[in-house]
Amino acid sequence: MDLLKNHVGGQWIAGHGDGIALRDAVLGNELARVSSAGIDLAAAYRYARETGGPALRALTHAQRARLLADVAAVLQQHRDKYYDISLQNSGTVKNDSAVDIDGGLYTLNYFAKAGAALGQHNARAEGDAVSLAKDKAFQSQHVMVPTRGLALLINAFNFPSWGFLEKAAPALLAGVPLVVKPATATAWLTHEMVKDIADAKVLPDGALSIVCGSSDGLLDPLAPFDVVSFTGSAATASVLRRHAAFADRSVRLNAETDSLNSAILGPDAAPGTEAFDALVREVVREMTVKSGQKCTAIRRILVPQAWYDETAQAIAAKLAKTTVGNPRDESVRMGSLVGRPQYDTVQAGLRELGGVCDTLFDGSGVPLVDADPAVAACVAPHLFGTRDADANDVVHELEVFGPVATLMPYRDAAHARDLARRGHGSLVTSLYSADTAYLAATALDLADSHGRVHVITPDVAKVQTGHGNVMPQSLHGGPGRAGGGEELGGLRALGLYQRRAAIQASPDVVAALFPAKAADAPSPSAERN
Repeated sequence: MDLLKNHVGGQWIAGHGDGIALRDAVLGNELARVSSAGIDLAAAYRYARETGGPALRALTHAQRARLLADVAAVLQQHRDKYYDISLQNSGTVKNDSAVDIDGGLYTLNYFAKAGAALGQHNARAEGDAVSLAKDKAFQSQHVMVPTRGLALLINAFNFPSWGFLEKAAPALLAGVPLVVKPATATAWLTHEMVKDIADAKVLPDGALSIVCGSSDGLLDPLAPFDVVSFTGSAATASVLRRHAAFADRSVRLNAETDSLNSAILGPDAAPGTEAFDALVREVVREMTVKSGQKCTAIRRILVPQAWYDETAQAIAAKLAKTTVGNPRDESVRMGSLVGRPQYDTVQAGLRELGGVCDTLFDGSGVPLVDADPAVAACVAPHLFGTRDADANDVVHELEVFGPVATLMPYRDAAHARDLARRGHGSLVTSLYSADTAYLAATALDLADSHGRVHVITPDVAKVQTGHGNVMPQSLHGGPGRAGGGEELGGLRALGLYQRRAAIQASPDVVAALFPAKAADAPSPSAERN
């Protein structure tokens, strides 16, 4: 099979050896191979910093935004090819591929539009100038400038398109060159996107590199002004933080990791109400989209104890209608996990949760459509339950990264909030109720332990963007177990890749930093190689 090459130093280079096989998630056949063995990463990083960095920093925000729009146009041309790759390598049905591929394109176009509004400056003012003297003759202006390093993007296996583009868009707009390290299991899609971008020559030389295969030595050549944006497990993030690049050289690390996200049914949302029905729909959607392989998926469902049984029955009834198997079959609504190693990990998690919980919906008996259970990485949904969530530590500590969730009752609103916080920091929690006062108070109370609080009332049920959908306008990240990082959130996202400094000077010098006439000028066409 083809060995996918690495794009480093402005050229395509094959790694040494046979490489690691990428496989069809359902059929098991080999699709391609990747290897990064023998790649001179130190030289690759220097090229990105010394060639791509200056070229991007020389452009204004509006010009960089134009680059993003051009990249989006290139990727849009090849969209059908990406869907085909996703079906094979990730085992996803078309709607799930759209979350990854179209979600990535939407995010790229969002930052292209937002960046165009920043005008003809290659740095940003942060806030207004403040006086350091009584007569305002000496002032301080905070500015944001591109870091003179590179951005190393280490991505997870579940979103090879969106995971790449949601990091790449703000980094390029900030003026920083990229080195992309996709997760090996699903690297084919990211590799193909980078290849299409490189072939179209829409970015300056050195602005975009990709390394596929082993991560051995990936962090060693990092320098003090580099930035690492990581998505993956909390265990891997813990290992990263101990590397000398972060401990000794103060390389900036942003980590977004797995978390035990929750959905909370309000005390007023009895069975039969719109809020109750909304929770059931959202739980089933989050358990089945991408086969539950989302860092934002609902893992814990918190409901008033009086409605525990009715909730279990309602969710189980909908899960029973989910067809699972080969995404090539149009009747299939949920495809596979990304591969047999992930299948084995999920099976181990199912056994552990099953040992401490009741099984409310057992997907092990669900027949697969057009898929060999001995080969395919398909797992049907499983719903567990525990009636004493206070005494069951496992449900608040173990995340099974697949179509799995656990139902648990709460006594009162305060108890529900305490249970939500037992996740030790989460990316998102969602609330379902028609009680505005309760929702507002609960949202603020949980904001300290969650990156996002998603509130669903009956009046927004049809327009809300989804518990697990990450929108570029809103913050993505969370404290504690969720990694402690922040991504997206509109133009806030640029802050990860830029450095803040205070310039202290006379009002005339401060005014000359960002002349108004430059901000108002029309955007010139970006330079092409």
